[in-house]
Amino acid sequence: MGPLHPRPPRPAPGHAPPRSLTTPRSAFRPSRRSVLGAGLTAGLGTTALAGCGSGSAGRESIVVAIVSNPQMQDAISLISHFTEQHPDIDVSFVSLPENEARAKITASVASGGGEFDVVMISNYETPLWAPNGWLTDLEPFIARTEGYAPEDFVPTIKDALTVDGSMYSVPFYGESAFLVYRQDLFDEAGLTMPEHPSWDDLRTFASTLHDPDAGMAGIALRGLAGWGENLAPMSTVINTYGGCWFDMDWAPRLDSEEVREAVSMYVDTVRSYGQPGAATSGFGECLTQFSQGNAAMWFDASSMVSGVENPDSSTVVGRTGYALGPTQATEYAGWLYSWALAIPETSQKKDAAWEFIAWMTHPDYFQLVGNEVSWEALPPGSRLSTYEIPEYKELSATYVEPTLDSMENSTQENSMTVEVPYDGLQNVVIPEFQDLGTRVGQQFSAAIAGQKSVDEALEQAQGFAASVARTYGWEG
Repeated sequence: MGPLHPRPPRPAPGHAPPRSLTTPRSAFRPSRRSVLGAGLTAGLGTTALAGCGSGSAGRESIVVAIVSNPQMQDAISLISHFTEQHPDIDVSFVSLPENEARAKITASVASGGGEFDVVMISNYETPLWAPNGWLTDLEPFIARTEGYAPEDFVPTIKDALTVDGSMYSVPFYGESAFLVYRQDLFDEAGLTMPEHPSWDDLRTFASTLHDPDAGMAGIALRGLAGWGENLAPMSTVINTYGGCWFDMDWAPRLDSEEVREAVSMYVDTVRSYGQPGAATSGFGECLTQFSQGNAAMWFDASSMVSGVENPDSSTVVGRTGYALGPTQATEYAGWLYSWALAIPETSQKKDAAWEFIAWMTHPDYFQLVGNEVSWEALPPGSRLSTYEIPEYKELSATYVEPTLDSMENSTQENSMTVEVPYDGLQNVVIPEFQDLGTRVGQQFSAAIAGQKSVDEALEQAQGFAASVARTYGWEG
């Protein structure tokens, strides 16, 4: 399949580089899945959850396509509150696993299918789709919504969802990346975690705390192949080691010494000190390993706190510490990601669609989640005011500073050493990256599994990148 649109222009200076991160979070708060009620499908069908008898006079029915992870499921469980406020709007959800949701939403929006009135996308799709006219400019809707407070959005997240001065999607939650570690194990071993640890620090700590006979991995890291799985942390390692995917001439650089050193370090670390089955471990598996007390450290998405600090599912609550993501040659090494809501331009019910989006992303929604579900279930990283809610402020005391610090500094200027022609930290914001990243991720996963050497994996990855580079004018 070819590009969905011509190569996107780089946004104006000052815009944070958007990124995308797949976060399969099915391990989070599983006990609350039951509140969704019978009839919610995880397949391709839709289920009306608000109101009844759609099609009645004066009523509107909208279809909302979302990713079926716990925080979105919480929103579905609270839909009766929306219905009370908007009795004339019926809402039907299409709730799908992330990979399926991306594929179905992309196919619908790109083809102008028009079956969805609201879609859940990220800051990977937003800057690619808005210039094509696929998304509705939300600024007029934002301006007329009382108390919506767009200035309250985390600035880098807001910028990542803004194209030519207008927001084309609004964040439901946002994240960067940082490190969680077992403070109790560090104390017992006489170790001190720096606020800004390096990868050398982590390897030293991991070698000290790694005890496979006792079921303790020194560190949990993703190895599962995928552009939003193992490439999420591995791309940040490449960045902080001074590497990149393409140089300013679009020459592929996955065969550079910097990339080789970064990938070799990551593969050796996870093979030497990582969790069992690392080559098939994604976000969810790493969360399980750490939250069940089987890993001393874990570097991953800052949204991990919803699982790590949930007393209903985690055994390590109260025994954790947090630090910024590990670096090598840069000051920071994180990423920036947001699940956000947008209105396809093809929707014929934009006003009703916005009413739903405004409800699900309004400051009042966070109070609703805290009161009706739990305070640890609040969607993190989208609004600054979330961290000022007294109940959540107390709950997030140990991780609020590294969360916001990492999100604020997730820029190419802070997290890379070289100038590149693309946007993105965890990814390359071009349409081809979904396929390219998956192919490269498979090579890296094979190296982690010991099925091929790092050099062999990089040689193959360089070939994949070269094919893409030629479509951007590289003549090598």
